[in-house]
Amino acid sequence: MSGVMKRMGMIFRAKANKALDRAEDPRETLDYSYQKQLELLQKVRRGVADVATSRKRLELQLNQLQKQSSTLEDQGRKALALGREDLAREALSRRAALQQQVSDLEVQHQTLQGEEEKLTLAAQRLQAKVDAFRTKKETIKATYTAAEAQTRIGEAFSGISEEMGDVGMAIQRAEDKTATLQARAGAIDELLASGALDDSSGLAKDDIQSELDRLSGGTDVELELQRMKAELAGGSSASQQAIEGGQGGQSQQLQPRDTPRFDKQ
Repeated sequence: MSGVMKRMGMIFRAKANKALDRAEDPRETLDYSYQKQLELLQKVRRGVADVATSRKRLELQLNQLQKQSSTLEDQGRKALALGREDLAREALSRRAALQQQVSDLEVQHQTLQGEEEKLTLAAQRLQAKVDAFRTKKETIKATYTAAEAQTRIGEAFSGISEEMGDVGMAIQRAEDKTATLQARAGAIDELLASGALDDSSGLAKDDIQSELDRLSGGTDVELELQRMKAELAGGSSASQQAIEGGQGGQSQQLQPRDTPRFDKQ
């Protein structure tokens, strides 16, 4: 049972991985990675700004403490000049406490300054990497887009794309249906001609009726042809008789004139 569950889990992960691979667009992934790098760079810059702000505060506190230390030193000198050694001692004691604070703040200032330099250098390096990644990202996206366009054009020309495959299948189905209908129509005509099927409309004719119609039509044509021949033959005879009659009369008229006369002496 454990082996079956492991196998099912492996199959599920393989299917999910394949589906995600089909759904993943490298251009979108690159844009997302670039966005994350920009967010990280922004965080580093905010860190540099925060460290610089803290360093500036320490500098202000140091300046204020140093001013107070100078003031206490001047007050101690004045008190000592006036013969107030007790006041001078108190002023110097307070100055010593301020100097300790100044020393501690200077250490913190140096630490913050070093941290600021490190973060500034890291921000500069990260900025260079982000710029390089952006250039590479745009190059990869352009190359991927060109390859995708070439692939689609190639698939369209070769007819293996999904859209062209659907068109080809539609054409094939149309041709198959057309061939089926033609075959069905031919089969029905043959069955009607053979008498295996009756024409309920009464318009269809059997073979005998068709033959009679053909002979009837042919007889009419033959009769019309014989009539035309007779008319032509009759007309030709009349014309021939008229021509022969005209030639006879002319010969009769010419005979007395053309016959030579011999006078007896």
